[in-house]
Amino acid sequence: MPTGMDKLDFSALLCSRLCHDLLSPVGAMNNGLELLADETDPEMREQVLELLNDSARAAASKLKFFRLAFGAAGGYGAEIDTAEAKAALEGLVGAEGKIELGWMVAEPKLPKDAVKLLLNIAMIVGDGLVRGGRLDVGAEKGAGKLEMVIRGEGPRLMIDPAIRDVLANGADDVEPRTSAAYLAHSLAAREEGTIQISAPDDQHIVVGATLPE
Repeated sequence: MPTGMDKLDFSALLCSRLCHDLLSPVGAMNNGLELLADETDPEMREQVLELLNDSARAAASKLKFFRLAFGAAGGYGAEIDTAEAKAALEGLVGAEGKIELGWMVAEPKLPKDAVKLLLNIAMIVGDGLVRGGRLDVGAEKGAGKLEMVIRGEGPRLMIDPAIRDVLANGADDVEPRTSAAYLAHSLAAREEGTIQISAPDDQHIVVGATLPE
């Protein structure tokens, strides 16, 4: 649980982030239903149904990801199947085909908080690939610690400086756009872990996180 700010305030910020991310596919479904009610041309109806199908799939993918990255999936102290985490991340970043995902996590299961940390950092890096690119996610255990590396590469990579700062250093002044970074920083700090971020670059970013086992 994040520390350093009121838990209710953080919950509200996180809900604002979720609502923002779900607004687009849910709004598209609403528009599609309105069009479908008035449309009589068979070809146009087929296109609207395709739009509805794509929007529903996008909303479901986001909810599946948010359940693992932000929610209490598995219960307290649980381990999460990393194949499930991979599928959730693929649904979030790979649906439009703009981002190629490389998954290099050999462990079949990881602690729930480790998975949440991994997914939140991966989402932040994926959000920065506004024009597509490649997202590589790796994790391995060894020497009494779990090491994670998330690497993004793409044209005009954009990571908000405020997100970088909160991810690396934490903050008491958090906004919806920095809530995932705050959660990631807090998860690492709670486990006495560390997060390192490469210097700003418009084509590459590497984020490393280390947690003691």
